[in-house]
Amino acid sequence: MKIYNTLSNKKEVFEPIDKNHVKVYACGPTVYNYAHIGNARPAVVCDLLVRVLRKLYPKVTYVSNITDVDDKIIKAANETGQPIKSITKKYTKIYNEDMGALGVNKPDYQPRATDHIVDMIKLVEKMIDNGTAYESEGHVLFSVPKYKNYGALSGRDFDDQIAGSRVEVASFKSNPSDFVLWKPSSDEQPGWDSPWGFGRPGWHLECSAMSEDSLGLPFDIHGGGNDLIFPHHENEIAQTCGAHGLEQPELFVKYWIHNGMLDMDGMKMSKSLGNILYIRDLLEKYSGEVLRLTLLSGHYRQPLNFNDKAIQQCQANLDRMYRVLKNYNDVDISDCDLDSPPRKVLNALADDLNTSEALAEINQIITQLNKSTGDDIKHNKASLIAAGRLFGILQESPDSWLGYEMDESDIDMSKIDNLLAERETARNERNFGRADEIRDELKAAGIEIEDTPKGSIWRKIN
Repeated sequence: MKIYNTLSNKKEVFEPIDKNHVKVYACGPTVYNYAHIGNARPAVVCDLLVRVLRKLYPKVTYVSNITDVDDKIIKAANETGQPIKSITKKYTKIYNEDMGALGVNKPDYQPRATDHIVDMIKLVEKMIDNGTAYESEGHVLFSVPKYKNYGALSGRDFDDQIAGSRVEVASFKSNPSDFVLWKPSSDEQPGWDSPWGFGRPGWHLECSAMSEDSLGLPFDIHGGGNDLIFPHHENEIAQTCGAHGLEQPELFVKYWIHNGMLDMDGMKMSKSLGNILYIRDLLEKYSGEVLRLTLLSGHYRQPLNFNDKAIQQCQANLDRMYRVLKNYNDVDISDCDLDSPPRKVLNALADDLNTSEALAEINQIITQLNKSTGDDIKHNKASLIAAGRLFGILQESPDSWLGYEMDESDIDMSKIDNLLAERETARNERNFGRADEIRDELKAAGIEIEDTPKGSIWRKIN
């Protein structure tokens, strides 16, 4: 396994801390609204990473958190009049449903920030005791100058750290680059009693506490979008190392993996531009497998142009794959090992999740399947299904995907059969004009005809 490690800024051979138990953490969602497709990319990338790791190592523990206390959540509660717990419960459920539709397996643990407030308070107390944090005007702040390796992950110098933090230089800070660990809450805001008064944690503190509590220190891999490198992940390193008197960032996490952002035809997704695509809306138009393949169609570290053209291309690719599988519906692979993917596909994904190469290998399997005879047909079909299972595609039956399995209650079967018979007669009589008219008539009724070597078949398309 090779991983591009953001901390070293190079691709490295992955050497787990314990080869018998690999530990992975990824930053999860802040649950106050529907998840958009940009939120899905890190989830899909980390899901694929964990799938690959589980083929290479005997045990993998994957943790991804839920942030259920945040200023955005408080704002949503104020605007809607709904209790915070109702909002976070609702959108946690929706997020998990949407990710499941994209083939994302639920993490082994999905800790909620509000269940770890005691752990956060203890972590802050350790930082104060170590002299890396201080109390000021009801706030507790991390003293950035006290951690000499601050900036190791992002590569930012001191001035960049201040400029990049995008926070107001408050009067209670000893240094402009210091960041909040704990802040006071009003009576109308959620909060908890602490040694520093009634308040709530800063956003960065949550992941330090939850990752340590669930995985211990150090752990192998921390994932997320590259927009989190600074300040969020940089601050996680500082907090954990500061609390435990550690100098080197590797004593917290050994490998950092970050995915690129989505572009909407060259523009960043934002409310102001009105181009936010919510997963729930996209799932009304496209299959989850199509969206997953689109998100994995480019290398995870690069920006991805997410638009209708890209989605439709992936739809066409999956349709083609499923059509190949439909040709071999009668080939029984129930006794094959579908949990052992083809070595070349696994090797491609083990090389820093090279999805383009993996898809090229899957296409090679399809080519081989189409040329197969005898026992090779069974072997190559099983290889294709096993490769798809690792990648998170080809999980449906070909008939279901292609529309051959349908509710016949609203279809006039006899009319379709009669039209197909008439079309077949017209073709035999070389009356191709009438044959095309029948095809168009059926298409207008939502029925698509496909001519195969075994005869004409049809499926419902809308």
